[in-house]
Amino acid sequence: MPEAASVPSPSRAPLGDSEFDRDTAVTRREPGVYDIDLSAGWTIINAVNGGYLLAVLGRALADTLPHPDPFTISAHYLTASQPGPAVVRTETVRTGRTLSTGQASLFQYDDEGNEVERIRVLASYGDLAALPDDVRTTAAPPAMPPIEQCFGPDDSPAPVPGSSAITDRLLLKLDPATLGWALGAPSGKGEMRAWFGLADGRDADPLSLLLAVDALPPTAFEIGLKGWVPTVELTVHVRHRPAPGPLRVSITTRNLAGGFLEEDAEVWDSTDRLVAQSRQLARVRLG
Repeated sequence: MPEAASVPSPSRAPLGDSEFDRDTAVTRREPGVYDIDLSAGWTIINAVNGGYLLAVLGRALADTLPHPDPFTISAHYLTASQPGPAVVRTETVRTGRTLSTGQASLFQYDDEGNEVERIRVLASYGDLAALPDDVRTTAAPPAMPPIEQCFGPDDSPAPVPGSSAITDRLLLKLDPATLGWALGAPSGKGEMRAWFGLADGRDADPLSLLLAVDALPPTAFEIGLKGWVPTVELTVHVRHRPAPGPLRVSITTRNLAGGFLEEDAEVWDSTDRLVAQSRQLARVRLG
C-alpha cells in the first residue's frame, strides 16, 4: 500500500452527509424529472465543473434505474453550465438482469425563460458489489512522491492559473514533476498527476469518481498552453468501488491537433486497484 494512503484526515464527512452529497442531491419532481440548484462552489473560472455535472446526472440516473452503480457513462457537453437552478430529465432505455441503460439531460434557462440543454449523457448501470473479484492486468499505478512531497493550490504564493472555487472543495496535491506550468516552465509533456480527495474527508465512491477524472488542471497547461480547456465529450468507466483513503489520478495527452486534444485518465485507490478510467475530448485555444 502506498505510504500516503494512511495519512489521516483531520475530519471525515460521512458518505451521504458531505458537501459533495448535498451539492449533487437532486429532488424528484415527478418520475424522470429532477430539480437541482447547481452550486457555485464547484466552478472553474465562471463555469460549473464537468465532473461535478456528471455526478449530478449520475445521481439522477441511479434513482431512475434499477441498478445502483455507473459502469460506463458518456457525456456530451453542449453549452457551459452556470450556478443556479437546473432541471434533469432521465429516461430508461433498457433494463436487464445485470445491466440497465438510461439517458439524461440537464437543462437551464436563458434570459427569456427558455430551456437550454447543457449536457446529455447515455449510461449503463450495474452492481459493482456483484462483480467477480478476478483481476488480470498489465496496468500499474503511477509512480508518485508521497502526498507530503506534493503541492496543492494552498502551497502557491499566488493564485494558480485556472483555479477557482472548486479548489476549496478538494484535497488536491500535484506531483512536482507535472508542475512546471505553475512555475512558468512547462515540460512540454502532456502529463498531470495528483493525489485526490474531497476536502471534508469524505471517502470516495463511484459517483465521486466521476468528479475525480475531471478535477485536475488540464494537461494543456504542461504542454505550454493557457486558458480555459472546455470538455466536448467525456466517457468514464467505473471498474471497482474504491477503498477508503486518497486516490491517485494520472492524466495523459498524446495528441493535440486542430485545436482539440484527448485526455486519458486513470484513478487508483489506496490498495493499488484501478477503480476508474476515462477519455475526454477537449478544445483548446491556440495562439
